[in-house]
Amino acid sequence: MAFASSLLPSCSLPNLSSKPKKIVTAGNKIHPFSLLQRPPIFRIGCSLQLQGRDSSNFNLFASVTSADVLLDQAVEEVQVPKGDTWSIHKFGGTCVGTSERIRNVANIVVKDESQRKLVVVSAMSKVTDMMYDLIHKAEARDDSYISALDAVLEKHKSTALDLLDGDDLTNFLAQLHEDINNLKAMLRAIYIAGHATESFSDFVVGHGELWSAQLLSALIRKNGVECTCMDTRDVLVVNPTSSNQVDPDYLESGRRLEKWYSKNSCDTIVATGFIASTPQNIPTTLKRDGSDFSAAIMGALFKARQVTIWTDVDGVYSADPRKVSEAVILKRLSYQEAWEMSYFGANVLHPRTIIPVMKYDIPIVIRNIFNLSAPGTMICRPACSEIDDGDLVESPVKGFATIDNLALVNVEGTGMAGVPGTASAIFGAVKDVGANVIMISQASSEHSVCFAVPEKEVKAVAAALESRFRQALDAGRLSQIAVIPNCSILAAVGQKMASTPGVSATLFNALAKANINVRAIAQGCSEYNVTVVLKREDCIKALRAVHSRFYLSRTTIAMGIIGPGLIGGTLLDQLRDQAAVLKEKFNIDLRVMGITGSRKMLLSEMGIDLSIWRDLLNEQGEKADMQKFVQHVHGNHFIPNTAIVDCTADSNVASHYHEWLRRGIHVITPNKKANSGPLEQYLKLRTLQRQSYTHYFYEATVGAGLPIISTLQGLLETGDKILRIEGIFSGTLSYIFNNFVGEQRFSEVVKEAKEAGYTEPDPRDDLSGTDVARKVIILARESGLKLELSDIPVQSLVPDPLKDCASAEEFMQQLPQYDQDLAKQRQEAEATGEVLRYVGVVDVFNQKGTVELRRYKKEHPFAQLSGSDNIIAFSTQRYEKQPLIVRGPGAGAAVTAGGVFSDILRLASYLGAPS
Repeated sequence: MAFASSLLPSCSLPNLSSKPKKIVTAGNKIHPFSLLQRPPIFRIGCSLQLQGRDSSNFNLFASVTSADVLLDQAVEEVQVPKGDTWSIHKFGGTCVGTSERIRNVANIVVKDESQRKLVVVSAMSKVTDMMYDLIHKAEARDDSYISALDAVLEKHKSTALDLLDGDDLTNFLAQLHEDINNLKAMLRAIYIAGHATESFSDFVVGHGELWSAQLLSALIRKNGVECTCMDTRDVLVVNPTSSNQVDPDYLESGRRLEKWYSKNSCDTIVATGFIASTPQNIPTTLKRDGSDFSAAIMGALFKARQVTIWTDVDGVYSADPRKVSEAVILKRLSYQEAWEMSYFGANVLHPRTIIPVMKYDIPIVIRNIFNLSAPGTMICRPACSEIDDGDLVESPVKGFATIDNLALVNVEGTGMAGVPGTASAIFGAVKDVGANVIMISQASSEHSVCFAVPEKEVKAVAAALESRFRQALDAGRLSQIAVIPNCSILAAVGQKMASTPGVSATLFNALAKANINVRAIAQGCSEYNVTVVLKREDCIKALRAVHSRFYLSRTTIAMGIIGPGLIGGTLLDQLRDQAAVLKEKFNIDLRVMGITGSRKMLLSEMGIDLSIWRDLLNEQGEKADMQKFVQHVHGNHFIPNTAIVDCTADSNVASHYHEWLRRGIHVITPNKKANSGPLEQYLKLRTLQRQSYTHYFYEATVGAGLPIISTLQGLLETGDKILRIEGIFSGTLSYIFNNFVGEQRFSEVVKEAKEAGYTEPDPRDDLSGTDVARKVIILARESGLKLELSDIPVQSLVPDPLKDCASAEEFMQQLPQYDQDLAKQRQEAEATGEVLRYVGVVDVFNQKGTVELRRYKKEHPFAQLSGSDNIIAFSTQRYEKQPLIVRGPGAGAAVTAGGVFSDILRLASYLGAPS
């Protein structure tokens, strides 16, 4: 290595404060950035280890405080044009990855209407990796480093040939070949030594920024704009710190900028990113995110109007879009919010990038070079009140971020309480092994301290703690040092969290509804951030659940629809027509995750397209499997609230209600079988419903879309006492007896009702009165009566001889033979000014129910019905003299589906949707 080191003796480094090098302009042919003129690049480490939470915040604010005076002095002393006339642009490696992209960058710079512009560029995409590969090959004595270097040459040569011509092309290629020849010599030295020092590695890798700056500046001049290049090592001065960071020396940087600008004044400047110098004029780098950092420093020195960071995404997302497909672009972030999100792994600027611009309220804008129409995300100081689109105030939580591959360490013991220095000893031991503490949580009882560290460091941490506290463990003052592996952190970030009550409650409620357990919690008094530790396997589900709660809508419900027949199909069509309105106006997001019939089912991860659900079910449906269906709807998606909507009349489906409610699945149904089935089953179901936070709605089981159940429940809940419920509960029988007048024969009216679609396929199902009896038993049980269905006497309208007919057709053929009996009853009623009506009665006082054909005076409300209307009269203590009457359509798929839809919206309201 003696030979390799002698190539660049420290005494030969040029003085960066000496006369600046000439820069190529339209009429100047001297090569920029000559290798013999410029000092080597000493890049001291390219990665920055995240510090512990406490130390990170301390360093950030300490940096701001200590830099304020120097920054003020620097800005005041720089005698260059400054202020809003300057705009700063930074283009990352993907932005200058190809000749076409460099051309796009040049167009953006040329079209920028700012009076003055400074452009900071990174190396071309993948060039840094290629340069590191050169070093690794040379260290391994792999001769292919020569051909790999030729590939680097070819990449930049072909780019130059595509972009430049004339003297600019000649000058660049000459400089490029000179650089490559010098790199060959250095790599040869590394090859011989079998090792590269960090300084040598940084020197090799750093060429990428220099070449891309040369290419872009030449191209801008080619477009007719005067442009000069800045080697930022001539201007930016930084002091390395012990934490693998650097602190900018704003005062000295300001002086050097003044000197540089006095000899290179220009309204458009292209500067190298990442590179800087020490106070001793030794080239160094700005470490992690150095190009962004240098752009921010320049923005502060120039007091620029804005710093724009150009990248390959539309802005900062509310969550990682790879994990949450519904993540949205955030229009604005405060400086503090950006700090918090970046710490927790979000693709945002590193906190130090914000420090130089924050003092002068210079906004940083993240924009997508591949989508110029996207406005991007602005990071700035928030206004007193910010209102987003329309009248909706923005969410108090701006974004969510996660960190994976963590372990939780819990130090526990009664001997910790009230003992000064315990925490210091714990974290001193952690520091000694060089571990990074991500999060700390301690209860006020001081009985335990838990903290999160990267999983790869937890063994060393546990060993250090056990060694440090061996005596305390043996004596029982500490009970355990436990390690909980396979953890992840979820952080919610938002500046308005501090002034908005209930944010934490909403966060934990969303996690609870998603059945996710929280291992540890941390929240600072600033309330910018609430952090929770979860099982690793729950992390994505948790991220999606909380994002859904705060961003998708205030209430998002995943639904499974069972029975896509007449009622279920109509409901799906109603959901299709209304879903967008509900989401836009009421912030309710209804997602149908599955549809199943008796034979086929259709499942979706994100929600079925209801505009084509019938085609999808026919073409993509799989074999129906109730267990798989429910598991999919409830367990395999990111929406915490789940509802099963049973649109069948199947008792087997109804038998699952108890299990679903127990699992936290809400149930909505027009199916009467559960509430009118065995009393024991009904009581068990209602007991579970009342004891849990799971909802069970069944308004459409009585009266289709009419508010019968809710009216009854409202009366009871407000302390009224039910005396009697009497009503015409069957739309079919209502239609039949409303039209059974004059000379009409009963069988003819039944036939008309069947042809009009009012009856079941077999009219005996309606005429038997069983359906009415089920509704009566449901209302009786709601009123507190403990009756079985068999306790209700039912007057059947099916003649006894026809009960055993083989088919509905045979029944209809023989029914006219029995018209005489009902005709006689009608004549007797008409003779006394009455009409026939088929009613159900709940007699609460006598604790019984009946279903029968009754006669009513023509002035009675029951006698004044038309069509298939239902009518129900509630006689109570409050409504004893004048019963409370509910009347309206009580049959038909549209009104029944509407009743179910109403229950879905009631569920949404209970779950937090606005009323």
